[in-house]
Amino acid sequence: MFSVVSPDEARSVIHSQKAEISGEPKNLEEQAISLVGREIYEKLVKGYTEKQWGRDCRDLPAFIIKRLPVRYTYDNNYFNDKYQGIPVNGYNELIEKMLDGVEVRTDTDFFKSRAELLALADKCVFTGQIDEFFDYRFGALGYRSLDFKTEILDTDNFQGVAVMNFSEREIPYTRIIEHKHFDCGKSFEKTVITREYPVAWEKGKEPYYPVNDEQNNALYKKYEELAQKEKNLIFGGRLGLYKYYDMDKCIEKALEICDKEFSI
Repeated sequence: MFSVVSPDEARSVIHSQKAEISGEPKNLEEQAISLVGREIYEKLVKGYTEKQWGRDCRDLPAFIIKRLPVRYTYDNNYFNDKYQGIPVNGYNELIEKMLDGVEVRTDTDFFKSRAELLALADKCVFTGQIDEFFDYRFGALGYRSLDFKTEILDTDNFQGVAVMNFSEREIPYTRIIEHKHFDCGKSFEKTVITREYPVAWEKGKEPYYPVNDEQNNALYKKYEELAQKEKNLIFGGRLGLYKYYDMDKCIEKALEICDKEFSI
């Protein structure tokens, strides 16, 4: 981007651009510039983030962008973790084994059978929307939703990788998933791709991402206080805890809750 070829040269350019921000970043824009400078922010972060969240970067909390590491190396892994990947044969097989021998009901509306389901056990885990659980007593929390458009293409390889992100604001989808690349080593004559379109959330739509701005976090605190009074219920997951968890952090939190519950 900067007509440089070495990490030191890149670091020098970015360091000079980062100087634009002084003090603690107050929003996502300031946080991003303080990490990678204005040029990378405007080319790679701003458009993607604003279409993803439906808000100006200056109206989003700084912590969202802190999840992404900055490296001056040729390491193209997403995070700095020693081990990165997905389960062999995908999450379906993992979950099927976890639920082996367990009664599973699908296509079931929890709220239509609420009393019956909560009576099945001494303690229940709820991973749906915490505000919906309490009948939106204090109002609805903010979420972002997604529309998925899937195609089967008459080619053995569409984009060469599992996930391709599109940072331009003008392109309405944020990424294209080519599913076959998650299952390495297998060959198929055709391929399946899915485009992800961020959309505004409303009741009846699937809530994918909590909007953890100041207003929504304050509202969540009210629901959290109600949840703490529910002695026979455990709230978990992105929706139950109203937090933008990555998969590893979600699993870590689940294990923490297990340790707590089974140590009593």
